[in-house]
This record gives sequence, structure tokens and C-alpha cells, in this order.
Amino acid sequence: MANLTHFNESGRARMVDVTDKRSTERVAVAQGKVFILPETLEKIHEGRIAKGDVLAVAQVAGVMGAKRTPDLIPMCHPLLLTGVDVDFKESSQPNSDGKYAITIVATVKTTGNTGVEMEAMTAVSVAALTIYDMCKAVDKGMEFGEIALVSKSGGKSGTYVRVQKTK
Repeated sequence: MANLTHFNESGRARMVDVTDKRSTERVAVAQGKVFILPETLEKIHEGRIAKGDVLAVAQVAGVMGAKRTPDLIPMCHPLLLTGVDVDFKESSQPNSDGKYAITIVATVKTTGNTGVEMEAMTAVSVAALTIYDMCKAVDKGMEFGEIALVSKSGGKSGTYVRVQKTK
């Protein structure tokens, strides 16, 4: 247990003390995908989803998710986020299942003594769940996944960039 920072000497969970960590600018980028039917994507584009503008609501939900991360993930520190951006990119071609992918990309920034990786991944997850919630009446078979940290900078461990898998 000595190498696991979220456990105390008794083996119980704890929030890591970051008091002595140096404050630096920290940025994390995460992404994930929502896989939807072509008809669902068409309805999103045409504004024919009954609950409203799907991507606008998902964007706001992603920002809210980033801000509420310590309420959802027990050992996350409450942070003063200085920036949260959630963006969407759509695939131009369907996958082998005939579904299109909406890629959600979240960028989260702060200046502080702990990172924002969990906030970025939470933003992506909440945005994906929101897309599902808004479109479930027309496409219950939506799937989402491939949620991952793309990059992070700042802090003692420095810069990390995910190596893209080749398919």
C-alpha cells in the first residue's frame, strides 16, 4: 500500500494532501464518442429532437459536469477551474455497424496544485450521457465509450500525450 497515494497507513481511503505541491498551470484534454443511427444525427442537425438543441445542452452539461466532479468522484479535490471548453466533431462516414460517431472533446484548465484530468473526463462523460438522454426517445440503441485522457500538462509529472492506437 506504500505506493498507493489514496490509502492511509491503515489501508483506508483518503484524499491526498496536496498542500506542499507547487501551483502550476494545468490543462487536461479528454475525449469520448457517442455512436448513433444516421436518422438520429439527421434529426439533431435539423433540430427535430423534442427536448431541444442536443449539442448545445450537452455542451452546457459537460461544463457543469467538470465543475461538479468532486461531488461525484470521492477523492477529487474541489478546484477553481479557470476554463472549460466542450466541443463536438462528427464522423463523416458510418462505422461497420452503420452508426455515426459524435466525438466529444473537453479541455479543462486551472492554476493550482493538483490536475484536472478527472474534470475533463467527467465533462466528456456527462456530455455523452446528456446526448443519450436527449435522443433516447428516437434511438435507444446509442452507445458511448472510448472515453480517455488525450493529454495533460503541468504539475510534477509534466506533460502526457496519449499514443493513438492504429486500427
